[in-house]
Amino acid sequence: MVRSGQPNINGARIAGGAIHNKVMCARHEPANESQILSHYPPKVAAAVVIANMIGTGVFTSLGFQLVNIQSPPVILLLWIVGGISALCGALSYAELGAALPRSGGEYHFLNEIYHPCAGFISGWVSATVGFAAPTALAALTFGSYLNSSGVAIDPSWLATVAIVALTAAHCSTHRHSGGTQTSFTILKLLLIVAFSVLALTLSPAEQQVTFNWRSEDATLLASGAFAVSLVYVNYAYSGWNAATYISGELAAPQRSLPWVLGISTTLVAALYCLLNFVFLSVAPIDAMVGKVEVGVIAANFAFGYSLGTFMGLLLALLLISTVSAMILAGPRVLHRIGQDYPRFAALARENADGIPVIAIMIQSATALVFLWSASFEQILIFSGATMALNTFATVLGLFVLRWRRPDIQRPFKVSLYPLTPLVFLIITGWTLIYVVIQRPTEALISAAVVVSGGAFYLIVRPQPPSIP
Repeated sequence: MVRSGQPNINGARIAGGAIHNKVMCARHEPANESQILSHYPPKVAAAVVIANMIGTGVFTSLGFQLVNIQSPPVILLLWIVGGISALCGALSYAELGAALPRSGGEYHFLNEIYHPCAGFISGWVSATVGFAAPTALAALTFGSYLNSSGVAIDPSWLATVAIVALTAAHCSTHRHSGGTQTSFTILKLLLIVAFSVLALTLSPAEQQVTFNWRSEDATLLASGAFAVSLVYVNYAYSGWNAATYISGELAAPQRSLPWVLGISTTLVAALYCLLNFVFLSVAPIDAMVGKVEVGVIAANFAFGYSLGTFMGLLLALLLISTVSAMILAGPRVLHRIGQDYPRFAALARENADGIPVIAIMIQSATALVFLWSASFEQILIFSGATMALNTFATVLGLFVLRWRRPDIQRPFKVSLYPLTPLVFLIITGWTLIYVVIQRPTEALISAAVVVSGGAFYLIVRPQPPSIP
């Protein structure tokens, strides 16, 4: 079996690539990734996936969806479609991660499949938007929930404290880092289930809401409102790919990664549908339209103000694991950039336990910049669209990899190929088209991030040795 960090079998990194690709792959294969002193067990990887997914989106996006769609069955269908898309994407990534088992996520995949430039742009996107921005959003949501629950401290300061404290935890050892992540994730799952059961059981008044399908609901499915709302939903589901960012630090990644991605994504999809059913069942739609703290609103209607405030406080604690997971997974992209590009060698610097401390601190610092300089909704839309473009290119790469490198070892193959990746590509592509049409400003910002990554690559790329 190929251990993570070892060169790919039969020189697979070189096959089908250009001379520049060959030079890069030969020069920058990291030597230390196979010598990691300890590994994260599969349960930690599952915790990373679950915690990355269950965070800001599910506890904030319902209010934005209700602005244009006030049909409960259509809202639930949004989350079902988003779950199907995420599962199809996760299974596609599982094949890529098993065939190309190194840390780095999309950065590693696109570097291998297309060209180092594509990988660098993906890493640039992940470093500047994919993790830093959602980390800021999750931390700010944590602070807002705490503030709404009676903690009289500015949400931005609460978010700052959370980011700094979790950064310190994840700069220690794999044992402490993994233990922190697993504990917070288990707490999150228990609190979500408890909140849902208690809200449905103890709610004093039944809301006048029906989940019966109406004839006019069908027209919403092909509307721009449904497609744009899917951006919020897909953002909530983002994180299903998180385990691929630490695959090089997993024990037996080729065997465990597919199970981690598939089971974690399915579990989260079920919890998302449950949570939104609860929100719509216990709180009036009018009270949640355009609001961020839908969890606190639902808790107040379900339990009364006093107990609702307490439950809002517990929901705020859930977001700690989300911030934690992003701080853990995201810096592995910067770590890989440091390994592959000499001018960024400092990013590859590790502590005695093999943890990329410099990369972690840089991502956290970037998240703090977002936290104190940008608006919530704009970050959510443009980061969601940019990450969707990133995953679209990666899943498309599954077809390219099968075509260009059919003989590469594939310990796991996605089921129902090519239907599974096609479902993801169709759903994601449809949402991106409507983002361009209906939210052009955010689309332009996303395009600017991608273009700037390409321009930066031209500046820092290693030059192949001259041939005498």
